[in-house]
Amino acid sequence: MPELPDITVYIEALEQRVLGSAMWRVQLVSPFVLRSVDPPISTVGGKAVRELRRTGKRIVFALDDDLFLVIHLMVAGRLKWHHKTPKLSRRLALAAFEFESGTLVLTEAGTKRRASIYLVRGEAALRDFDRGGLEILDSSPADFAARLRSENHTLKRSLADPRLFSGIGNAYSDEILHRAKLSPLLLTSKLTVEQAARLHVATISTMTEWIARLRAEAGDKFPEKVTAFRPEMAVHGKFREPCPMCGDPVQRIRYADNETDYCPTCQTGGKLLADRGMSRLLKKDWPKSLDEMEESIQRATGD
Repeated sequence: MPELPDITVYIEALEQRVLGSAMWRVQLVSPFVLRSVDPPISTVGGKAVRELRRTGKRIVFALDDDLFLVIHLMVAGRLKWHHKTPKLSRRLALAAFEFESGTLVLTEAGTKRRASIYLVRGEAALRDFDRGGLEILDSSPADFAARLRSENHTLKRSLADPRLFSGIGNAYSDEILHRAKLSPLLLTSKLTVEQAARLHVATISTMTEWIARLRAEAGDKFPEKVTAFRPEMAVHGKFREPCPMCGDPVQRIRYADNETDYCPTCQTGGKLLADRGMSRLLKKDWPKSLDEMEESIQRATGD
């Protein structure tokens, strides 16, 4: 799912192309992507884009007549910019937003259609999309720590909770926790003052660096390589690859459709965190450390 750095760079690229321009029309390829009915989507015809905003992981077009077009990319939604309106693939394209300077196409890979478009009128209606998460880059250490301790959850869950923090998801929470050298399963109620301060610094530095990295990658072009798995990442998507800090293999925990990637040596004092599926299957045979894992592999292979 595109997170704060990706959404920021998307918005900056859109500002260069459509700010002040009229949105001629919205062409819906999949009618199910539109989740609102009043005002009708045809209302946007001829309305100029006065501002582009980020609300959590949503992109908001502020249009004339107090209209707001809200796009949520969810997991697999992406934006493509074309100088001319292309032939729209019914397999990938969900909608096209036509401007004088070009056409913005909303696509979504896979068969699950989760991306959404809403058209609402007025700031009050727009506030309904705000989950209330703290804006990380503008946060103080005290505000950040207060949000962490407002509910007792694991650090991983808290960082990715849009009610607590705005714009952080599965990928960047892994990177933040690795940089802070903290376990993803550490409970916020057990977080020390020093650990909370370290996590705050790691969160801001991770997000700031990735925004700069993605800006440089896109340059003057529209962002094309928007993905949660990047070769430059330290641990996310790097299962069994060497940690860039210590060289030991990155481990993961899988649950539902998500996974948490971490370095046992850097983050958990060498302890392997229990994967719900495998730890239940192996029970007492589940290795507790990297050394135990290596020994079990050696026994299984006869090395």
